[in-house]
Amino acid sequence: MDSTLLFDLLKIILPALIVAATTYYLIQQFLDKEQQRRLIELKLENSKTTLPLRLQALERIALLLERITPNNLMVRLSSAGQTAPEYHRLLMQEIRAEYEHNLSQQLYMSPDTWNQVKSAKENILTMINKAYHTLPNQQQARGTELAKKVLETLINEETDPTATALLAVKREAAGLF
Repeated sequence: MDSTLLFDLLKIILPALIVAATTYYLIQQFLDKEQQRRLIELKLENSKTTLPLRLQALERIALLLERITPNNLMVRLSSAGQTAPEYHRLLMQEIRAEYEHNLSQQLYMSPDTWNQVKSAKENILTMINKAYHTLPNQQQARGTELAKKVLETLINEETDPTATALLAVKREAAGLF
C-alpha cells in the first residue's frame, strides 16, 4: 500500500516539477530577450546623441591636422619681416595652441587614433625644430629661410607627417556607419 501511494504521489509531483521547470526556463528566456531588446534600444538612443558629437570631434581633428600640416601652416603664418627665432617661436606656439584647443576631442575617438594625432603633432614640432637648428647662424637668419628649410625637409622626406593620423581619423569616421 505504501508503494502505491508513493507511486501515485510521484505521478502527480513529477509532471508538476517538469511543468514548473519548463515554465521557469521559458520565463527566463523571455526576460533575457527583453533585457537584450532594452539594451539595444538604449544603445540606439545613445548613438542618436553621441554619433553627431563623435563626427563633429573627428571633423575638428581632421581640421586640426590640416591646419598644422607644415605647408598649410607656412601659408597661413607669413614669415615675412620676422627673424628665424621669432618665426620658429610663432610656428611652435600656433601648433601647440591648435592642439590644446582640440584636446577635449580625444573623448570621442579611440585611443589609437588619438595617439596617431599626438604623434603627428610631435613629428611636426620635431621637424620644425630640426630645420631651425640646422640653419647657419640662427639668430641672424630670416623667417623665410626657416620656412624654406622646413619645406625642403618635407620634400626630402617625401612623407606628410599628418597623413597617417588623417587616415586613422577617416577610418574611424567610416567605422561609425
